[in-house]
Amino acid sequence: YPVSLSPRGPVIHSSLLSRANLQKGDTIIISSNSGINAVPVEAALYAKELGLTVVCVTACQISKQLTPRSESGKRLCEVGDIVIDNHAPFGDGVFMIPGTEQVTGGASTFGSLFIAQRIVLKIENLSVCIHAPTGKVQAVRDVSFALHPGEVLAIVGESGCGKSMLCKTIMKLLPKSAKIESGRILANGVDITDYSDRDMRKLRGKLFSMIFQDPMTALNPTIPIGRQIAEAVLVHQPKLSKEEVYHRVIELMELVGIRQPHERYKLYPYNFSGGMRQRSVMAIALAANPKILLADEPTTALDVTIQAQILDLLKEIQTKLGTATILVSHDLGVVARCADRVAIMYAGKIVEIGTAEEVYYDPRHPYTWGLMQSLPALNKGAKELKTIPGMPPTLIDPPVGDAFACRNEYALEIDYHEQPPMFKITDTHYAATWLLDPRAPKVESPMGGKRNV
Repeated sequence: YPVSLSPRGPVIHSSLLSRANLQKGDTIIISSNSGINAVPVEAALYAKELGLTVVCVTACQISKQLTPRSESGKRLCEVGDIVIDNHAPFGDGVFMIPGTEQVTGGASTFGSLFIAQRIVLKIENLSVCIHAPTGKVQAVRDVSFALHPGEVLAIVGESGCGKSMLCKTIMKLLPKSAKIESGRILANGVDITDYSDRDMRKLRGKLFSMIFQDPMTALNPTIPIGRQIAEAVLVHQPKLSKEEVYHRVIELMELVGIRQPHERYKLYPYNFSGGMRQRSVMAIALAANPKILLADEPTTALDVTIQAQILDLLKEIQTKLGTATILVSHDLGVVARCADRVAIMYAGKIVEIGTAEEVYYDPRHPYTWGLMQSLPALNKGAKELKTIPGMPPTLIDPPVGDAFACRNEYALEIDYHEQPPMFKITDTHYAATWLLDPRAPKVESPMGGKRNV
């Protein structure tokens, strides 16, 4: 977020940094054109007090060419954890900070403050195979995405497209027959792809946690709900006293909306409704305040009213705790309620990704069109729901070209021979369809949207 610093002092900086919801260890970039003004120094000092990593960028090699007028520049270089001397104005520079996205912007007379958006989870070209008696199943194929703090990323697709397998791969909860073939999993900038199960146990619960599809099978029917939540608390905080554990369990039950927690502490899963069981599973998942929450179709077994309550609860938790969430679903209508970004998955690959507004109001992939057209809300007055013909291909021997080609009424000849790359639509919106190639014929989107392909 590039923001020009004014000479009004650190009040501006404190307000800005508070709104940015920064955490200790995050990175900011502060630039100075001339090094003769004290405002960037004030911003850097305030950031250091917050425990942030400060990168100082100068536009005229201040640290090497100090003059009597550049004491502020000298001080800025002393304060910064990293100093970058840049001959050109900062607006021409692009800098990469480990664990963040690339940052760029322009400096004003008084300097500029750039907050590097942190990435808590990054998946790079991840492929996972399952060795079955009938052959090798390519469950996840070359998947890449990034997840930011406090963000809800929804992954949507038909059953069997690899959504759940992707989540289990991140948690390293794969069956013995499954193996990561290629790619990387980076958590807070650290590559955990080759972590052993012992190493992963230190991360599960604290860094990321998972809510599974069926709460009844996730809970032990012979142990009271309160004791099951307490067990999750003690795994990560074994030195807590019994009283402290009890209070923590009550706090978690209240957080997930379980009323009368003191009375329900001793109840068993069979005493709870489906929605209450799902809330209990969420309390267990949140026991160690994870930074990343993976929710694998948490509303599948619930009725429509309870679905809405659980989704609202997920959004509320994300707002309160700043938890980044990956929400897996097969229903675009469900995730519309709480998603910030949406990734459409088909046959083990992400075929479209963008902000919720971009995917819902300007979808570009024919598969996304099919999913949108199958929503009852968009078929009011119609005699029949629109369906996608055919079945997804087997992932033991996936097609050479676009896996969706055989079901795609807009398929081109090249779709059957070559997989499409991810075409950039905006800085945040990408889709893998040959229809976006400049050489492709113009096709009118059946969804209307902001513009035609």
